[in-house]
Amino acid sequence: MTKFLFFIDELSTWVGKAFAWLILILTLGVSYEVFVRYVLRAPTTWAFDISYITYGAMFLMAGAYTLARNGHVRADVVYRLWAPRTQATIDLVLYILFFLPAIAALMYSGWNYAKMSVQFREVSIFSPAGVPVFPLKALIPITGFLLFLQGLAEVIRCVLCIRSGQWPRRLHDVEETESVVIREHQHQQELAAVAQSNKGTEA
Repeated sequence: MTKFLFFIDELSTWVGKAFAWLILILTLGVSYEVFVRYVLRAPTTWAFDISYITYGAMFLMAGAYTLARNGHVRADVVYRLWAPRTQATIDLVLYILFFLPAIAALMYSGWNYAKMSVQFREVSIFSPAGVPVFPLKALIPITGFLLFLQGLAEVIRCVLCIRSGQWPRRLHDVEETESVVIREHQHQQELAAVAQSNKGTEA
């Protein structure tokens, strides 16, 4: 079961990291637009479209990755005080009642929305450049599928936690700087305690 969960996590991670490279296109596009608009006085007709398309694609495809890392915003003032089994029970109910049905609706409506956009080869209406937007809209049902798949993995995690009383392990590739600093501080305190103990023994 752990291998299956890690497979889904790795899929979400691979997709999220692949689309993260769009930040380079977004940065270059916006920087170029700023330069030509304010220095050369010759604004482009496509920079705005490129910026929201690239940002939109990153936003859509990062959802499953963030869920895999348990990184979505959570009001955990009370949640973090609960035992793991209680957390898992509440999460399981919320996933089944709200998350999975909402994502299923996103896939259903997103498929029709994307299908129509691709059929008509939809382009942007915000500029005369005619930048294609149908690739962005085609990502909507794909996003829904990835979120649904990751949601199933989270449901399985909840069930395993309810059975064992402990949350199953997750793949972790990034970590908050604060967590690293706290862990380093704790390590330094442990080393200092050991050194102090050794000095006491020698005395």
